[in-house]
Amino acid sequence: MQETDAQRLEEARDVMISALAQSMVAYGMTPSVGRIYAVLYFAASPLTLDDIKDEVAMSKASVSTGVRELIDSGMVVKVWKKGDRKDHYIAEKDFFKNFLNFMIKMLRLERGIMQKAVEQTEPVMREIAQHGADSDTRALAARDHALVSDSRPYLRWIMQMANAMESGEIFEHFPRPERDERQAPLQENVKHGDKHGDP
Repeated sequence: MQETDAQRLEEARDVMISALAQSMVAYGMTPSVGRIYAVLYFAASPLTLDDIKDEVAMSKASVSTGVRELIDSGMVVKVWKKGDRKDHYIAEKDFFKNFLNFMIKMLRLERGIMQKAVEQTEPVMREIAQHGADSDTRALAARDHALVSDSRPYLRWIMQMANAMESGEIFEHFPRPERDERQAPLQENVKHGDKHGDP
């Protein structure tokens, strides 16, 4: 029995949803949370937690936790829907924005953790290197102090990188590509109701 176009489209969508779910591992999320994002990505309108639960076959508590994680990452937004008291959610569909939000957050997190450690340990190592009781410990402290101090240029660099991403300056060096021109005729045909793509 030949598949209908609707069935083929559903299968193609499932492949993409699966890929999106798996790719979320790169963002530190589980595939199940990624599947929530993928379902919202393809949703034609905002979905409630119950809607999402039915699509991903997860408990409502797990869906709620996953949605909160996606909101914290900026990949999902809670929206108000007129006439409905339930919360609704939509996916941020701009992959560039998702990537930048994640990288900015991670770079600043790394910098904050490392900077605090450097500020705490550098004075101790320097003091021991200069005034330690024995020469072996002074030499080891001097070596460690040099290693810790060498991290400072990197910490300055990742903050500059985060700032460039947040301001959009990054696109001056790595321009954001325009949407594939091949999509334009297809979208135009759909807009005018021409399902076959004939001129």
